[in-house]
Amino acid sequence: MSDDWRLRIELGEEAARGLLGRLGVVSNDADELAKELEHERLAVSHDEDTVFVYAGNAEQLDRAAPLIERELASLGLTAVETAKEHWLADEDRWDDEPDEGTVEEQTVAEGYAAWEVRIPCESHRAARTLGDQLETEGYGVVRRWKYVIAGTATREEADELAKRLHGEVEPGGELVWESIPTNPFAVFGGLGSDGTPF
Repeated sequence: MSDDWRLRIELGEEAARGLLGRLGVVSNDADELAKELEHERLAVSHDEDTVFVYAGNAEQLDRAAPLIERELASLGLTAVETAKEHWLADEDRWDDEPDEGTVEEQTVAEGYAAWEVRIPCESHRAARTLGDQLETEGYGVVRRWKYVIAGTATREEADELAKRLHGEVEPGGELVWESIPTNPFAVFGGLGSDGTPF
């Protein structure tokens, strides 16, 4: 069974614990509500002051909502907000959450390339020449001693560039930091046998 639907019930933290107890999540009380929800095979979880009741379809939530409202009333509680939500798998979000775009779009909005291609070069001079060439082609470029990092907007564009120039594709927006916390430099390679970075 999928849990593509949920009821989000926002309460204070103490109130959430009270409702969770009635739902049979916190205490071992097997009351009528817990049995009814269990019969529907609904999952219940919480996050501090919010209780979530998950279901496979909207009809299950519609049947459970009055039961939950009854329990809230018997506890003397009022939900700050109750919302029925549906999981949008293609967008990786609940339907009432704002659409922040794809991960690629978010990365670009933060000022980073969505994808990066790391291209090793034979020498420092070759890296500078390749960097200049890629800039004239419209790529954002970062030059390092013997390699170039070119930013692309899509994975497909990164794959194509990597294939053309024998580079490696990496997600953009993040640097791999050396594990020594006092060293603020990004480390992508090491030292060659001649002591030069690669």
